[in-house]
Amino acid sequence: MDEQSLVAIIGCAAVLVLMFMRVQIAVCLGSVAFIGFGYLAGWEPALGILVDSPIRTVTNFNFAVIPLFVLMGTLVGTSGMSRELFRAANAWIGHLPGGMAMATVAACGGFAAINGSSVATAATMTQVALPEMRRAGYDSGLAAGVIAAGGTLGILIPPSVMFILYSIITEESLEQLFVAGILPGLLAITLYCTTVQVLYRVKRSWMPATRRADWIERWKSLKDIWATLLLFGLVVGSIYGGIVTVSEAAGLGVLGALVIGIARRRLTWAKIIEALVDSLRTSAAIFFILIGAFLFQYFLAVTQAPQRLGSALSELPIGPTGVVILIMVFYIIAGMFVDGLAVVLLTIPIFHPVVIDLGLDPIWFGVLLVTTVEIGLISPPIGIICFVMNNMTGDIGLGRIFRGVLPFIGADIVRLTLLVSFPGISLYLVNTMT
Repeated sequence: MDEQSLVAIIGCAAVLVLMFMRVQIAVCLGSVAFIGFGYLAGWEPALGILVDSPIRTVTNFNFAVIPLFVLMGTLVGTSGMSRELFRAANAWIGHLPGGMAMATVAACGGFAAINGSSVATAATMTQVALPEMRRAGYDSGLAAGVIAAGGTLGILIPPSVMFILYSIITEESLEQLFVAGILPGLLAITLYCTTVQVLYRVKRSWMPATRRADWIERWKSLKDIWATLLLFGLVVGSIYGGIVTVSEAAGLGVLGALVIGIARRRLTWAKIIEALVDSLRTSAAIFFILIGAFLFQYFLAVTQAPQRLGSALSELPIGPTGVVILIMVFYIIAGMFVDGLAVVLLTIPIFHPVVIDLGLDPIWFGVLLVTTVEIGLISPPIGIICFVMNNMTGDIGLGRIFRGVLPFIGADIVRLTLLVSFPGISLYLVNTMT
């Protein structure tokens, strides 16, 4: 084994060890990258990229989408739209077998469409839907599993923070990534609702019947969600129609969320200032991580690890699709033990060039990548979303939450299989963009 390959392996292993020691992701990536780059290319060039990379990252206009979408999601969460989404979905389908669980999934999908964060979606819907399901007599573990699975939609349905990071690191079209996530997101909602129906037939006592809402209540619930539909159409619709860029759509989203919140008297000056402060903290953390990721890209470039791995994988007798399946299996297993964001930032610079060399569509690969990260968010033993819900509820127990989410992990595996087998699910809307 040559020196470059050995340094690359040691560097990746060092990052993982530091992560397990609970060192911040940005520090893990940046420190290993600086030392590795300095060892191979010299300490003067290493100091140069250490100074240059942060400046270029924080001054890049294209990265403005990060704080804008984060602010939009924070304003939306403060405006109470999640409660209206759940109330509307429950009014229309809550009386069906397992209806309140399906309404929760639908509400998670709707909130994800204006939020972009899986943890925020799950945390918000835990406050909104979990008390209602428990009050209706739903099994607590199942109810928590439904919310945890629905929460993962936050990073798939646009605007998605994970798609933004993938686009920034790989320089792929963010517009296309956002649009590519729409149909897979709808497929996820469909499969989750199908899973609820299967569980209802296995053990009906888990999901007691609830009352049927009258038509007046149903139409009134639709009137309450106009703001959500308007905001989603303003952001995603304008991107799909080619009317604005993603950065402009993010600005429109912030303006729309602000105007809607003020017009409905849901936002006060105190809440707006609080949203701004929270968004600044979150955005600063994301930029810090990105700086570390870009430094790590320099390190990988000097080791030539992506090219070497690409050559090794291309020689395997399994074809391009087989290589993709191998990569997806790696992501699922890694996501069970390491934070999904860390795995993505560590491996995208390695696997993206491999995908390009194999002649595969990088937008399609981005959707597959996010889908595997979704699975990791709810898989034991890490399952960040499950841990968040356990901390918020306290009395359900982490074991019951993991048991409740297992059937939905099965649905995710089915979805991933369909997305790998039929790339058109991800790429159909992309190919029709104006």
